[in-house]
Amino acid sequence: MKKKKVLVVDDEQHIIELIQFNLESNGYDVITSENGEDAIVIAQEEMPDVIILDLMLPGIDGFEACKKIRNNEKTRKIPIIMLTAKGEETDKVLGLELGADDYLTKPFSVRELIARIKAILRRFEEIPKEVVKNIKVNDIVIDVEKHEVTKNGEHIELTLKEFELLKILAKNRGKVLSRNFLLDEIWGYDYFGETRTVDVHIRHLRKKIEDNDKYPIYIETIRGIGYKMK
Repeated sequence: MKKKKVLVVDDEQHIIELIQFNLESNGYDVITSENGEDAIVIAQEEMPDVIILDLMLPGIDGFEACKKIRNNEKTRKIPIIMLTAKGEETDKVLGLELGADDYLTKPFSVRELIARIKAILRRFEEIPKEVVKNIKVNDIVIDVEKHEVTKNGEHIELTLKEFELLKILAKNRGKVLSRNFLLDEIWGYDYFGETRTVDVHIRHLRKKIEDNDKYPIYIETIRGIGYKMK
């Protein structure tokens, strides 16, 4: 079986060495970068299976690097796990809004990092083949096969997690889906009860699909429970 490739981006050499040693010991191929500019180029050239991206980088920081990776057609679907030493809510929220799939706060357990990597890879490998090609909700059309969304014929650019959220809500239209259910289904593991992650992605999704995200007509919040597609 071909080894999974992980790109580790961090400007602290001891962090890179720690992650690289443990990942290689667990059967991964590891490539590294110490700055955001090189990471963007390496991501396009190497097409890793997962990117571990530190926020505090010289030059282009992790936020900007994540944004550029997500805006590139070739690399936009590569899973990204962000590392932050700050542990501030605003950093986590911004990272998720820019398209990160997960985050860890330094200092972190290498064992936990490996578990997160395995979970993300498992989600990508276990995505079942869809029988339904298109899901239509009023003027929104979700092309399951092409992973594309249009509204009134105009393309809407979504991150992978936003697409998965919209798809599962549309497939269960009219049903109330709890935050924990959405976490398990889309992130593929218990996200340590951080249902805030779902709220962040829903908010960002609304900004893209609603005419006015302050008064949503597609995704309804069910107070204290979760969300449903109207």
